[in-house]
Amino acid sequence: MSHSIEGADGRVNTQQHPPHPGPPAALPGSTTLFALDPGTAHLNHGSYGAVPVPVQRRQAELRAAQERDPDAFLLEAPDRIARARAEIAAALGGNPERLALLTNVTEGIAVALDSVPLAPGDEILVTDHGYGVVTRACERRADETGARVRCVRISPHTPDEDAVADRVLDAVTPRTRLAVLDLITSPTVRAIAGPALLDALRERGVTTVVDAAHAPGALPVDLGGQAGGADFWIGNLHKWAFAPRPTGVLAVHRQWRSRIRPLTYSWEHDRGFPRNVEWRGTCDYTPWLAAPTGFGLIHRIGAERLREHNSRLVEHGSRLLVEHAGLRPLPGHPGLPMRALRLPRGTAEHEHAAKALMAAVHLTLRTRIAVRPWPGGGILRISAQLYNRPEEYARLATGLPRLITH
Repeated sequence: MSHSIEGADGRVNTQQHPPHPGPPAALPGSTTLFALDPGTAHLNHGSYGAVPVPVQRRQAELRAAQERDPDAFLLEAPDRIARARAEIAAALGGNPERLALLTNVTEGIAVALDSVPLAPGDEILVTDHGYGVVTRACERRADETGARVRCVRISPHTPDEDAVADRVLDAVTPRTRLAVLDLITSPTVRAIAGPALLDALRERGVTTVVDAAHAPGALPVDLGGQAGGADFWIGNLHKWAFAPRPTGVLAVHRQWRSRIRPLTYSWEHDRGFPRNVEWRGTCDYTPWLAAPTGFGLIHRIGAERLREHNSRLVEHGSRLLVEHAGLRPLPGHPGLPMRALRLPRGTAEHEHAAKALMAAVHLTLRTRIAVRPWPGGGILRISAQLYNRPEEYARLATGLPRLITH
C-alpha cells in the first residue's frame, strides 16, 4: 500500500510505493532509426517530434526529384498530394475527400475560424489548458467579428474527463457559437474533447473545432464518418506519426466542406475542398509526400506495440520524478506517451521562469523537457518515444531537485 502527503510547497512526500512493472524492454531500431544527438536526452518528443532516418531518406529522394525537373514535379504535385492523402486517410480511418493536408494544427485552426461565420455577441468557448497561439487566434477572430472569447478555467487536478466535460458544459450559454477544444491538452496532457462532450455540444447547437495535435500516432484515430466527432478536427503528423515537419491533417464534417475558406487563393481553388486548402503554389510539399513512409514504419513496428512501449516508459519516468524529485503527477489520459507533473509552488509560474528552467535543465543535465507556466507552480511535461531509455529519466529525476530549490 502507498500514500503521499502534499506539502505546502506543492511537492509530494511519498512514503511507500506499490510494486510496479518498471520500464519496458527496448524495441528493435531504438538506437538506429533516429539521428538525434546521443549526448542529449530528448524527453520532449511531444513538442517537435523526431523524423526517423528512413523518412528523412524518402524526403531527400523527393527533394532530389524536384530539383531534377522542377516543372514536372510541381505540375504533378496536386495529384501526388492527393495520392499521399489517400494513404494517410487509410491510416487514420477516414475518407480522403474529407481530409486536407496542411502544415500544422495552427494553420488548420485558422482555416476553421475563418470558415465559421460569427456575429457580434457570439461566443467562442476555449479553456485555459488550450495552446496559447490557438487561444490568441480565437481572440483575433473575435475582435474582427464582434464576438467574444469565453475561457473556461479548469484546475489541473480535476480528477477525470467527466469532471472536465461538466466544467465546459456549465460554461455554455445561448450565445455560444463555437467551441475550440483540445483532444489532449499540450501543457497538462488532459483529455477534453471526448465523444460524449462533442455530442453534448452538438445537441446545444455549438460548432466544434478540435485541436488533436497529439493524437495521430499516439492514440488510435478513426476519422470515419463525422470528422472524429467534431465539425473540424486537426492533427499534427510530425509529432507522433513520424512525418517530416511540418505536416498536419484537417478533417471537416460534410456540412462545412463547401463553406471552407482557404487561407490562400490558388489555381486549385475552384476544385473545392480539399485541394483548395492544400495548394499554395511554389511550396515544399515533400514533407506531405513523405508522410506515408512514417505510417508505414509505425505499421512495421506495430502501432499497439509502439504505443504500449511509450506509455509504459513515460509512466516509469513519471514515477521517478515523483519518487526522487517530489513532483506531483497530474491526472492523465491512459495510454498516452506524455505525462505532466506539477512543480513546487513558486517555480516556473511565469513564462520567463519556465524558459529559464528548461534552459538550465538542458545546460546542466543535457536533457530536453517542456515546462509551461502556471499559477501556483509550473507544469513539467515529459514524453517517451522509441529512442528514449530509462536512465535518461533517472538522470532528470535525480538532478532536477537542485535546479528547483529556492
